[in-house]
Amino acid sequence: MSHASTRYDIAQVLGGIETIEAAQGLFREHMDAEQYARISRIQTPEVLIKIANAISLCDPSAIFVNTGTDADREWIRQHALEKGEEKKLPMPQHTIHFDLKEEQGRIIDRTFYIVDADEKVSSLALKKLRDEALEEIRHRMTGIMRDKTMMIGFYMRGPVGAPVSNPALEISSSAYVSHSAEILYRNAFEAFDREVVRCGHFYANLHSEGLNRTEDLPQARVFMDRRFRTTYSCNCTYAGNTLLLKKGNHRFSVDKAVYENPGVELAEHMFITGIEGPGGRVTWFAGAAPSGCGKTTTAMAGSWFVGDDLAQMWIAEDGTVRSINPEAGIFGIVEDVNWDGDPMLMELLRQPGTEVIWSNVLIDADGVPHWAGNGEPQPGEGFNFQGAWESGMTDANGKPVPISHPNARCTVAARALRNYSERCEDPKGVQTRVITYSGRDSNTMPPVWAAKSTDEGVLIGACIVSAATATEVGASGVKRAPWANAPFIPGALGDYMATQFAFFGSDAIADDRRPVMAGLNYFLTHGARGGEGKQLLGEKRDVKVWLGWLERLAYREVATIDTPIGYLPRYGDLRDLFAAIIDKDYPEDLYTKQFSLYIDHILARIDLQKTAYAKDENIPKRLFSILDRQRGGLEALKAAHGPIVPPQAL
Repeated sequence: MSHASTRYDIAQVLGGIETIEAAQGLFREHMDAEQYARISRIQTPEVLIKIANAISLCDPSAIFVNTGTDADREWIRQHALEKGEEKKLPMPQHTIHFDLKEEQGRIIDRTFYIVDADEKVSSLALKKLRDEALEEIRHRMTGIMRDKTMMIGFYMRGPVGAPVSNPALEISSSAYVSHSAEILYRNAFEAFDREVVRCGHFYANLHSEGLNRTEDLPQARVFMDRRFRTTYSCNCTYAGNTLLLKKGNHRFSVDKAVYENPGVELAEHMFITGIEGPGGRVTWFAGAAPSGCGKTTTAMAGSWFVGDDLAQMWIAEDGTVRSINPEAGIFGIVEDVNWDGDPMLMELLRQPGTEVIWSNVLIDADGVPHWAGNGEPQPGEGFNFQGAWESGMTDANGKPVPISHPNARCTVAARALRNYSERCEDPKGVQTRVITYSGRDSNTMPPVWAAKSTDEGVLIGACIVSAATATEVGASGVKRAPWANAPFIPGALGDYMATQFAFFGSDAIADDRRPVMAGLNYFLTHGARGGEGKQLLGEKRDVKVWLGWLERLAYREVATIDTPIGYLPRYGDLRDLFAAIIDKDYPEDLYTKQFSLYIDHILARIDLQKTAYAKDENIPKRLFSILDRQRGGLEALKAAHGPIVPPQAL
């Protein structure tokens, strides 16, 4: 049967359930009395029909309806152990999960948007026509849960009642996925019907790990159906491909902001943290950085933690920009997490009292996790993401096998952190006064600079460039990373950019409450600033000072240096902040190295952006106007001062 002329819900076509009566009949057939009583507490027909079609397609041997009670969470934990998806570690409440060694990141080459014939998607994404996706999902997922238990969870991506929160179903045969969802999201079983009615929609996510074998990985797929806000995932285990509440549903939230509420809300790849300033005031920051580029570290550097990965933002009636975290936990990269840079996270990882799911680290003979960059003595052997490991071993290509995978993770609840803020659950969100953008840039931009206008702030976000990180399978080299959100922008980049300009430039934002927009760069090296080697020109903890300077700038308490790329800090202010915030000397020669403008590098970066964006349709012309204006200013500086311009010259 061809559906080419219709825009149909694939789940409904494959499941065959179209009415609430048919859904109820299927539930009675497939569920025991207890689980049927649980699902009967959900009343929204569209939700029940979606669940019924998932059951019909996947044909599980058993069904578990997760109502979010302590007993239900414990059942999921035990099921993960019974299946072997997780193993207990000696530290109470700690478990280890290993993904397949070939699946240690997002499978971007097998991730597709489901599209209709006339539908456009981002030029950076893969797509599959609806009829073709229908047949692939039929082939790969029909009966995929036979001999497995389907777990059905009801969650909110954001605090219950928040204007931009989104209800979502997570349906999976993986107890590890369900366990992770219980830590990272808010189980909202009791409020789910009410929230679906309030929001007018819900997201649905269907996943099965299949037989969890290496030979099945070529058959792994992730499909995202924007029209019906449903994701499908099969034959994979890494949480970025399976916990579809996370980046899969983030994509739907981006769509909602761009195409339903442009200029009113945003869905961003951002941390949310509160910085304590003079007099005990708390100033809230949101900041974008590609995965693996220090977002969690920056979030932890704040006095008060709300989130480390995602943010939903909106303009409130009082003229403020407000932010919430759609998540309630941390799925954080552990490489280089150590006591010096991340003491509060290390407390959770190394001291008893916190539930932790580890993934893809090394476990030694005593059951202790180890990872690269933890600053601790490392064992000579153990078991890690690729199997038995010993120091000095190499892979088939002669490359050293690291002690842990660069994308090894820890999953913990945010409320366990010492600097956790109860505002994380406030449906009114936090007033956001500073927006930052950063990537892995070893040789071009200074550690911190502030935009001269909201349009130039949008430009900073649009022009993030970063070294590729371990979060995507097969990625390498240096690449553009617009807003650190590009992998999760379903539509055209031009549409998304127009929404950014409209939001931050909106007349609905009060002038005295308009956020400072700024760039951050922690990754300058000695070799890029006249020295030698790839060692960082600064320390991880310096981030507290860069954030501290932006906090003062939001209240106009520090002076600035005017440059073509934006405002730079003055040496005296930074010297005083280094002493006050982290009790550290900050010599002027270091300041000069960090904040000198290397004109040719910046010009090359500008040209890269212009060339790349010229290939996209409908990019707002103001982007090119700003880049041209900056280029002209930089060329004039070079003519006056040469290719390297120290801040003192300005």
